[in-house]
Amino acid sequence: MSIEDRLQELGITLEEVKTPKFSYVPVTQVGNLVYTSGQDCRVNGELILEGKLGRELTVEDGKKAARQCAINCLSVIKWHLGSLDKVKKIVKVLGFVQSNDEYKDQPFVMNGASDLFLEIFGEKGKHARSAIGTNELPFNTPVEIEIIAEIED
Repeated sequence: MSIEDRLQELGITLEEVKTPKFSYVPVTQVGNLVYTSGQDCRVNGELILEGKLGRELTVEDGKKAARQCAINCLSVIKWHLGSLDKVKKIVKVLGFVQSNDEYKDQPFVMNGASDLFLEIFGEKGKHARSAIGTNELPFNTPVEIEIIAEIED
């Protein structure tokens, strides 16, 4: 089964990639590694959630935001490669979780992204990961994620 078929089976729609408003590119490639810029939880240009985990948002909210961030990472990879079937492995996931000072459940929030990669890619979706708590993120997004993926030569 192709990755496109798997996305359709899971009811996942990838976002259209637009030119960034700031001085960066959404994805870059070095050899057979693809690096995404940080992606937030936008759908059709609007954040699906805003706020801090442990204050306005629950773990379940955070997982939902992380899942959308992961979908947006895949959107930029597909835009760059033309097909997600060229992804050989999800290598690394780096997640930032906007949290109040006492919040300690960032790894549970990041499972929203990690679980998605496993659902889509199976064994190829197993990855190294960091879940970092931070006091602020741009535009009040609760989660921002970037990934590194190995692609077929």
